[in-house]
Amino acid sequence: MKRTYVFLAVALAIAASAVTVASAQSNHPAANASHTATVGLRHTKLGSILVSSSGRTLYEFTKDRGNKNSCAAISGCSAVWPSLKASGRPTAGSGVKASLLSTTSGHQVTYAGHPLYTYSGDSGPGDTFYVGAKSFGGTWYAINASGGTVK
Repeated sequence: MKRTYVFLAVALAIAASAVTVASAQSNHPAANASHTATVGLRHTKLGSILVSSSGRTLYEFTKDRGNKNSCAAISGCSAVWPSLKASGRPTAGSGVKASLLSTTSGHQVTYAGHPLYTYSGDSGPGDTFYVGAKSFGGTWYAINASGGTVK
């Protein structure tokens, strides 16, 4: 009986992973589109955090070092955690310090040296449920206006 529960748990985890990847590929093309990105600030239950122009939470990945996107090198990671990209200089919304915005050589938007990502499973603007999520060998946190980690 115990083996049946273990098998079912593994099967459900694989199915959920497949749904998340499929959702990431169809629901968030704007996160990967080449355009001018605007980074804003939104007040949430965790405090004021950085958000995309559509109001979605922007995340940092604890495995990133020195403006380098570590997620891109991990199979499946970019589908679940799409990087915020811009073809030109990113724009700072109200409360965001333009001096802390930049892009990597791969056009990923950074803030205070943190490459920025969205999460494919966010249910809508201001969703913070996945702040502190552990996946792909690291932890995903939100960022505040001064570039600090929000847990």
